Amino acid sequence: MATLFSFRKPAPLPANVAPVVPPPVGTLRIGLGQLLVEGGEPARNLARATALIAQASAENCDLVLLPETLDFAWTHPSALLEAQPIPGPFSDQLCAAAMQHGVYVCAGLTERAADGRNYNAAILIDPQGRIILKYHKINLLSVEQPFYAVGQTLNVVDTPLGKIGVNICADNYLDALPIGHTLARMGAEFIIAPASWTVDYSITEEHDPYREKWLKPFSILAQLYNVVVVSTTSVGYIVGGPYEGKKSVGCSLAVDAHGVQARGTFNEFASQLVVATLNRPHRPERGTDIGVALQRKGYRFDQLP
Repeated sequence: MATLFSFRKPAPLPANVAPVVPPPVGTLRIGLGQLLVEGGEPARNLARATALIAQASAENCDLVLLPETLDFAWTHPSALLEAQPIPGPFSDQLCAAAMQHGVYVCAGLTERAADGRNYNAAILIDPQGRIILKYHKINLLSVEQPFYAVGQTLNVVDTPLGKIGVNICADNYLDALPIGHTLARMGAEFIIAPASWTVDYSITEEHDPYREKWLKPFSILAQLYNVVVVSTTSVGYIVGGPYEGKKSVGCSLAVDAHGVQARGTFNEFASQLVVATLNRPHRPERGTDIGVALQRKGYRFDQLP
């Protein structure tokens, strides 16, 4: 099926006119938790996740962002039989850690829904230990479709930190960018995404496979809408499932309208907490006013590719 719409570069501004980015309205101190995630080892993975939440709290973070499917690891076969509901024993551990340390936590888990299907899920937990948003990944890779059902909702939640939208990993591919467009249209100031970025075992930190795949779509959303896009990925070698032998390599990113504000180390051993203080953007436009603002930036709605 032909693609009906595509992103077109905004028309360049005259040389003597700087792009207008409204002043920020506060800051968010976020911990990007590049977590070692072992396939089929939820107890060990969750223990590391709760330790990272404690570390982030000690470093005065407001929010901790953890990777995709941190319980069983992405597409690990054990999740087909052992996935848990949300709320359930795995999410309860994260909720308890959020409440104990007084921070927001966003984390990816595998959810066994009431209808028996599994979902690649992300939850946002407030400092009182309550799940205030749950999301199911929409842009599933072909190899993960036997493991997870497609999500059917998008949500943005108001918090004292700002308006937060959540998606997951490949939801931010260029071909899935309408997901990010929609979150921005819903008023998100921060789009946060648990992820599990993977490469072949031969790729090293001298390579840069993510410039087009991640930095470009993040930058498009950040510059079009004045949102902050943040994604944290797991690290470690993948054991079991269709990507066995590949590796997750970190390189977590935080991007705003001015460019990259934080970046995690790029290698499979880089389990770390990257702390970034990000400006909360000023986003006064709502509804059709957003379309008007996009048109001013040269965005075209009326052309086929």
